[in-house]
Amino acid sequence: MRLLVDEMWPARLAEQLRGRDHDVVAVAERADLVHQPDPTVFLAAQEERRAIFTENVPDFRPLADACLREGTRFHGLVFTTNTSFPRGHARTLGRAVRALDALLSTHPRLDGLLSRVTWL
Repeated sequence: MRLLVDEMWPARLAEQLRGRDHDVVAVAERADLVHQPDPTVFLAAQEERRAIFTENVPDFRPLADACLREGTRFHGLVFTTNTSFPRGHARTLGRAVRALDALLSTHPRLDGLLSRVTWL
């Protein structure tokens, strides 16, 4: 499975996951996606066949639901909350890396989360 890390997360998260042999990029690393609206980020992820890791449920869930209503698939959403992974906490990045490493290892195929929503 390929993953796009939303802008609220640092590029270090993607870097550490790439160090574990996962195909992960961060919005923060992509000049074409930084500060872009969520529909643009969602479309880019679909074009690249990437699931999206985000805590922005209010914006991304309706985009995925619209795909399903239209009879099209999306490449997965991996949601979290600032409560379960508080971004201000020193250990959160490591915890997020371990959780995503486990998820990506469990779903190695490109279609591993096809049209699925997963919560961490």
